[in-house]
Amino acid sequence: MTNGWKQLHWGQTPWRIDFHPQAISFPQSVDFAVVGGGFTGLSAAAELRRIDPNKTVAVLEAESVGARSSGHTGGLVLAETASGDLPGLGDVLAGYSSVLRNLKVDADITLPGAWELDRTSRLENSPILWSDSGQLRVAREVQGGTADPGKIVSGLAHAAERHGALVFEGARVDRIDFDDPLTLHVSRKRIRAQRVLIATNSESLEISGLVGRAEPKFTLALATEPVQENKLAAIGLASGKPFYTVDLPYLWGRLLHGNQIIFGSGLVSLDNWRELAALDIGAGEAFELLARLKKRVSGLHPALADVHFSHEWGGPILIAEQWRPVFARHTASDRAIVLGAYSGHGVALSVYLGAWAAEVLLGRRDLPNWSSGWASSETF
Repeated sequence: MTNGWKQLHWGQTPWRIDFHPQAISFPQSVDFAVVGGGFTGLSAAAELRRIDPNKTVAVLEAESVGARSSGHTGGLVLAETASGDLPGLGDVLAGYSSVLRNLKVDADITLPGAWELDRTSRLENSPILWSDSGQLRVAREVQGGTADPGKIVSGLAHAAERHGALVFEGARVDRIDFDDPLTLHVSRKRIRAQRVLIATNSESLEISGLVGRAEPKFTLALATEPVQENKLAAIGLASGKPFYTVDLPYLWGRLLHGNQIIFGSGLVSLDNWRELAALDIGAGEAFELLARLKKRVSGLHPALADVHFSHEWGGPILIAEQWRPVFARHTASDRAIVLGAYSGHGVALSVYLGAWAAEVLLGRRDLPNWSSGWASSETF
C-alpha cells in the first residue's frame, strides 16, 4: 500500500505502509472514537485496548492510515519537543521505546544520538565540515536517532487491530456534535462516542478547534541514491547519527539502510490547511524549494558534488504557539482531547503522547498544562 493515492503529488517516500484493515461493519456507538489514523491515533487506539480490552475503540481515518503527516515524515527521532523540554514531559525516547515494545512493533529504531549543527561553533575534530552559508559544524550531541515511519504506521495499525480496535479507512469525520454522548458525522453515517481523541494534526482545524491557534506548513525532503562508504566517511555520516541545524538556513538529515541519505529543508506557507490537498511538489513554490535543496546538498561537500537523488517528497507539519504541542481538552467539550502540532518533532513524541492520551481517556492520568488559552489540565 502506498501512502495514500490522493497524495501522490506529495512525492514518493523511501518506505512503504503495509496495512489493509479488516472488513468490518460500522458501529453505531463506541466508548472511544479516535479521529486520525497516524502515529498519534494508532498509538492511542492500541493502548486503549491493551490497557482495557472491555472498552470499544474505533479509529476513523479519512483516507488510508499514515496517508498524511505520519507517512511523509523523515523518521528522525528526537527526545524533546520543538520548544525543548516541558513540565512533566518525562523521558520521551524511553517512553517511545516502551510503547512500541509493549505493542510488539518493530520500527527499525536506532538511537545512537543526534548532532546539532551550527555555523558559529568551533568544536575541535568536528566530524562534519560542510559549506552551507558558512561552515556547518557539530555544535553538540543530543539524544536521538532514527526509525522507519512505514514500519511504525504499519506496526501500530496491526497492533490496534490485534488488540481489538476497529480501524476504518475512508472514514472522514465531517463534523462533531459536542453533546452527551458526542456524535461524529462520518461519511453520511453517525457514530456516538463517550470520549473522543482528535489526532488530525495539520488538517481539520475546524474540528480540532485549532483555527487561529496553529499554523500548517509543508516541508520538503530528498533521499540520495546509495553513497559509497568512503564518501560517507568523508562527509561525516558513517556513524549513522542524524543531524539538524540550530541556526538558519535550516537543514536536517539522516542515514538510511543501504547508504542512502535523507536531507530535508524548506517550508511552504499556507493560508488554509485545505490547500494541502492541491499542493504538488512538481510545481510552484514546493518545486522551487526542492530544486534549491538539491543544489544545496550537492554543494555541501566535494563528495556530494555528483550525488543523484532517488526520492523526493513533502509532508505537512503543524506549528502552534511557542512551538509547543497541543495536548488539551477541546474548548467545546471536556469529553474530547486534541493532540497534535508537533512542529516537525512528532516521530517519537506522537507515539509517546498518544499512549499518554489513552491513559487520560481512561481516567488514569492527568493532561499536561502546556498550552495557554485552553481548558485546565484536570482529568475527565
